[in-house]
Formats: sequence, structure tokens, C-alpha cells
Amino acid sequence: MNRNTLAALSLTAALSLTLAACGGGTAGTAETPAAPESTTPAAETSAPAETETAAVPSGVEDGVLTVGMECAYAPYNWTQADDSNGAVPISNVPGSYANGYDVMIAQRICEANGWELEIVATAWDSLIPALQAGTLDAIIAGQSMTEERMEQVDMAGPYYYATFVCVTKADSPLASAQGLSDLTGTATAQSGTDWYEFCLPQIEGAEIQSAAETAPAMIMAVESGTVDFICTDMPTAMGAVATYDDLVILDFSDNPEDDFQFASEAERDSHINIGMSVQKGNTVLLEAMNDVLSTMTEDDFTELMNQAVSVQPEI
Repeated sequence: MNRNTLAALSLTAALSLTLAACGGGTAGTAETPAAPESTTPAAETSAPAETETAAVPSGVEDGVLTVGMECAYAPYNWTQADDSNGAVPISNVPGSYANGYDVMIAQRICEANGWELEIVATAWDSLIPALQAGTLDAIIAGQSMTEERMEQVDMAGPYYYATFVCVTKADSPLASAQGLSDLTGTATAQSGTDWYEFCLPQIEGAEIQSAAETAPAMIMAVESGTVDFICTDMPTAMGAVATYDDLVILDFSDNPEDDFQFASEAERDSHINIGMSVQKGNTVLLEAMNDVLSTMTEDDFTELMNQAVSVQPEI
């Protein structure tokens, strides 16, 4: 997060989802009549038919693809006040519109399949529960394709490749850091993400603070000087420096020995690859998404992300 950005000018919508499990039955006061004795020998009794596993609904039978995202995680997704630059109404936040890279990708999927797109603003920690409950058809929200996440959902993609970086103030001594070993001081990242759970623990000099609830809160922590630096992914960092010109990105990919480490290439892919979630077993929607992505290249992803960064409002 792999998982999960507008602080002042963007509306942040969070859903509190309560999942209820219901069971039923009837009880009577009359005695149940005794079953008549069977005249069929036990050996001739037919075995009960096996119960067929019900197919998972695609969710788009009504021609609408309902997608959950934070609508507060620029440049992946954000909230704005009008439909400029192709923004889509947020169904559960009247008068607000969603835009960003995730919205642009969702629009391509819908256009290819003749579906209407519905965006539902959902808190990061509520995204997967909402999907599992059937409230959402899909999550397109900048989620990394980690093994842990894919135990809960099926994921299409990747639809972006997001390397890990850090962000600090341009006038900070850390701005000249050449690797992770040069980083010291207070640090944070967004809760429930790889940035907080996987990246920060690798920085020996980091004094890890409480996690920020949202990406905008994380960015404001370093912008305000509450922390010395943050860990995030490249698109989120690009969005941050596009808004605040006193922030700089620390990218140590040219110094791999002093960059974030992975046990294997497969582990690296699971953290770097960004995917879209559907319910376990929803092969119809999964294949439809992957069919669209198969027509796009990494250069296409980069071009679309740059477009999102260029039109994002201030974080």
C-alpha cells in the first residue's frame, strides 16, 4: 500500500461501514409429525446432490461500475468543486466531484465496456470492507499489490508502477541526503500503507512518529515542520512538490545499496505495482479491467499521471 490528498481545499469523505450478519429461522409450538418409515433399502437411498458454488456477481449487471476511492489522495484521486478537467460527481457527497489518475483510469475502463461510472468517496481503512460487503464493485485508489492485500481481494493490474521516495523541506540539511543512511530525525507516513509499515522501519535514523490518518495530513506534517521528512511513493511526492515549492523529493534509486531493500524481485513488485481490487472470485470484472490495461504501456501510465499532476488543485 501495498495501500489508500486534499487537506485545505478538498473535501475528505469517510464512510463508517457497519457490517451485520443476519440469520433466520422459525420456531413453532406444535409437535413435528414423525416421518414415515422408509420402504427404500438403505443401500438404494440416493446421495444428496452437491451444492453448486454460486458465482460472484460482477456488480456491473446494471451497467454501472461503482468505484471506491478516498477522493483525497492527489494525484491518484481528489475532490474538487466542479466538473472541470473531466471530473466525475461523487455520489455520496452531493455537489462535489472526483478527479485524478484513478478517475481517468476508471473512465477508460467504463468507456471500453459501455458502463456508467459512479464514484463513492470512502475512507482508506473502509475500502476493502466496503468491497467485501458489496457496497463497491471495485477499488481504484492507488493500492499496492501486496501479498497480504491479495489474500483479501483479487487485483487487476498493475495500472501504475510507484517507487518509494522521501520528501523533506528544501532548506533542510536532509535535502542533500544521498541515501537512507543519511536520513535522521522525526518522520511519518500515512497509516495503513507500505510507506509507514515497510519503508520507515528500514531507516535506522528515523524517529518514527504516529501515522498520519490521510495523505494530505502526512504532507502537511512535513510542510509545517511537524516532522523532518515523510516516506511516500513517487506520484504522491510529485503532487506534494507541485503544490508546495519548498518541498523536495529524495529519490535514492540511483544508489540501490542505500535505498529501500526488498527480499526478492517478487517482493519488490508486490510493493511497487499498483492495482485495482475486486471481490474474490469476480473474474468477469477482473478480466474486463485487465483487458483495458493490456492495451496500455508504462509510457501511457506515465503520461496520464503527468496529466493528473498538471491539473490537480492545491493539496
